[in-house]
Amino acid sequence: MFASRATHVELSGIRKMFEGAPSGAINLGLGEPDFQPPSHILEALERAVRGGMNKYGPTGGLPELRTAIAERLSKDTTVHADEVLVTTGATEGLCATMQSLVDRGDEVLTPDPGFVLFAPHITLASGTPVFYKVRPEDEFHPRIPELNELVTPKTKAIIVNSPANPTGGVFDRKTIQGIVEVAEENDLLIISDEVYEPFVYEGRHETFLGKYDKVVYVNSFSKLYSMTGWRLGYLSAPKDIVKTIAKISYYFIACPPTPTQVAVLAGLRGPQDFVVQMVKEFGRRREIVVDALNKIKGFECPVPKGAFYAFPSFRFKMTSEALAMRILKAGVICTPGSAFGPGGEGHLRFSYANSRENLAKGMGIVEGVAEALA
Repeated sequence: MFASRATHVELSGIRKMFEGAPSGAINLGLGEPDFQPPSHILEALERAVRGGMNKYGPTGGLPELRTAIAERLSKDTTVHADEVLVTTGATEGLCATMQSLVDRGDEVLTPDPGFVLFAPHITLASGTPVFYKVRPEDEFHPRIPELNELVTPKTKAIIVNSPANPTGGVFDRKTIQGIVEVAEENDLLIISDEVYEPFVYEGRHETFLGKYDKVVYVNSFSKLYSMTGWRLGYLSAPKDIVKTIAKISYYFIACPPTPTQVAVLAGLRGPQDFVVQMVKEFGRRREIVVDALNKIKGFECPVPKGAFYAFPSFRFKMTSEALAMRILKAGVICTPGSAFGPGGEGHLRFSYANSRENLAKGMGIVEGVAEALA
């Protein structure tokens, strides 16, 4: 009855946990900021809706927004508006990219552990995911010689994600240069998911944009302005790639939502102090969660340098899914590391996108579960 593409992908491990969550559970499982978007963006959305901006727009996004995005990206390299595509969230941008660039039999290198959408997007495009390891002892950076060894004549692209979900790893210039060299030597595409770009707590964000001429850079406004439900993202790539992805994107979405584009344009043109304060708050929450986890017997948590996730390892004799379910039954939603690939087994992911009070309560519950297992 069902198409093979539907049976070859599994339900996200993140969604599994939410479906089994008891009422009132503390949510440390979902990757979304717990703030309202800035008031000037909300006001712009209301004006757009009441002012009649409720019709179809261009498939590639409103020209004014594409220009504003290009200007934002040009702080790192020169980007033109026709090298930008507005998407219905980064998820749709990633999926349309795979459908546009990956053929049956193509191999795509993707991180393990890595974001839950990467491998299914490759599979849905009839490609083959090939996993490269990222390890805590390497600060969750890939080992470049290992990456190079995975390349075959079938390899089409490398997916990278920095700051990373679920690990919180942040690539430095040396790692980026190493990955670029692998891509250049083998004529590969680099598909770079940089949606957590604002959330870097040590040093600065280093981008793949402008480092190589075959990069598809993917980003989103979901985290930047705390508007995950608005579903608005974007990508940047060479003009011919943008044009092709836009063609495929049309058959998914026709066009991105018009009123939210108008509102986001106001966000880009307006003050950015909201983002600065939000990142500072996440930095404080990071300390709460990491300190608490490292005091719990049986857990060890490296300090994440970016995003808003802690990815501790554990020493209990059970799978990550079994441990996550125990914690869930006690009243805290987290995500088993196995949801992010085989390399995530033995880990849990905790989002610190929640109030300090809930983080403290949640860590107390986790400690109680750990003590019962000791």
